[in-house]
Amino acid sequence: MNNERTKLIEGRLAELSERYPVLAPVCPDILKAYEALRDCYDRGGKLLVAGNGGSSSDAQHIVGELMKGFCKKRPLGPELAAAIEQLDPVYGKETAGKLQLGLMALSLSEHQSLNTAFANDVDPAFCFAQQTLGYGTPGDVLMLISTSGNSKNLLYALPVAKALGMTVIGLTGRDGGRLAKEADIAIVAPEQETYKIQELHLPIYHTLCLMLEDTYFEI
Repeated sequence: MNNERTKLIEGRLAELSERYPVLAPVCPDILKAYEALRDCYDRGGKLLVAGNGGSSSDAQHIVGELMKGFCKKRPLGPELAAAIEQLDPVYGKETAGKLQLGLMALSLSEHQSLNTAFANDVDPAFCFAQQTLGYGTPGDVLMLISTSGNSKNLLYALPVAKALGMTVIGLTGRDGGRLAKEADIAIVAPEQETYKIQELHLPIYHTLCLMLEDTYFEI
């Protein structure tokens, strides 16, 4: 990574600490999570994200920031744009001009047909574990979001991810729970109440998404 991009990454963490001083102690863990995600994407991998309730919404939010432009436009490269235009002389130019490059990410709470089928046929507590088994490949990252760190349906997915050779990032709060102890990297928001933890999770994952966008897309 060149010096300009390194400064951008450092600047994102500095800005987070300035805006949210309570998060300054967890910035080293945020940096570790960023490095794990960067290494994953460098290898052509993907991010799987899971959570319950409000954390499920956070999982979807993360996917939205990664799979399209967040603060940058992320235009297609000239070769890909030209290939699309050539394959469709009618709509190709418009299509290539509208599309944005993404970083592959999937929210595991979004696949309702699969989740309800597995819940009905087997056990709803293992839906995330089943999806991790099906979607996960070595080198991928699984991010589990739990304000308590003790959500069983998330914890069931954790050993599956590790057995597949994935890295597990836990985004949690309070004392971190089992998730903080068993994840490869844990970011523990320093709050006790659920809504306050969730309020801190948003600037944490926004910063991660900004750092990744700074890494892979034009300044």
